[in-house]
Amino acid sequence: MTTSPAAPALRADPAERARTVACRTSAALCVRGLDAARPLASATTADGTTYVLVPTGGEVTTALAGRDDLTAALLVSDRAPVPLRDPVRAQLWLSGWLTPVRPAVRRAAVLAFAEARPAGALLDVGQGATLLRLDLAEVVLREGDRCAEVGPQAYAAARPDPLAGVEARMLQHLDRDHPEVLDLLRSRIPPADLGPHDVVRPLGLDRFGYRLRIERPAGRRDLRVPFPRPLTCPGQLQAATRRLLCATR
Repeated sequence: MTTSPAAPALRADPAERARTVACRTSAALCVRGLDAARPLASATTADGTTYVLVPTGGEVTTALAGRDDLTAALLVSDRAPVPLRDPVRAQLWLSGWLTPVRPAVRRAAVLAFAEARPAGALLDVGQGATLLRLDLAEVVLREGDRCAEVGPQAYAAARPDPLAGVEARMLQHLDRDHPEVLDLLRSRIPPADLGPHDVVRPLGLDRFGYRLRIERPAGRRDLRVPFPRPLTCPGQLQAATRRLLCATR
């Protein structure tokens, strides 16, 4: 990852980035002895607990029958919300032990899950869906060719990026309806870094700024156009973008 020449690098620590990736919906559950499968839903709640929702009577609940736990890994993929040649921005491995959520705390767990991710399948918990807790032993974040290991306690204590919930909508709007804004962001890239056949696309948005991708005939390059200061909530995004564009003009 490179940065705009106008400002030093600013990005979240690995724990925050891992919690942000955990907000994504594309996930696969890997249990020893079983084929990898997509869970009904997964989420890490505000208190840092990771839950996985699976079909009742499916392979996972059958394997759990008569056992206290199962060794498992949840793989969450973070894909760019706009069409890119290589859309996977990051992958997160959450490894540990799956255990059924006890009936006495199930309602509280479902509410915490719904607050983090309001999945419709939560309505079936106790009937066609089973809620499992994933007690973490290892957290690994891969971004491009870099991997970072995050301690389970640091992961639980971190919070997702405050713009994670609006990022997809804002980038799709930028890509579809505001080419002039993208052109202004593109102007922050030194001309020497752009070839005649390079294409600049929006890649990401977080509290530190916009990320752009330069797609080249052979390869790609990612860079950041930072805000003057990190944001703390989505309500600050419009004004921060306006100031950034005014400075660019």
